[in-house]
Amino acid sequence: MARAELFIERREQGDYAVRKPGSERASAVLQTQAEAIERARELNPDAAVHVERVRDTNVGGRDKWRKA
Repeated sequence: MARAELFIERREQGDYAVRKPGSERASAVLQTQAEAIERARELNPDAAVHVERVRDTNVGGRDKWRKA
């Protein structure tokens, strides 16, 4: 059985979407990253939650993911 995963992505509108891998629609859209992480944990407490890096740093850009 595949491990459950959820992704938190920043949208162009400035809010955050909670998505399952490969989904076209978001499971939830919230105003802050913290709210999106909390909602992802409510949707599936056992899922690995991955958060999109929303700022550029010396070691990585926006294409990097970190675990919440």
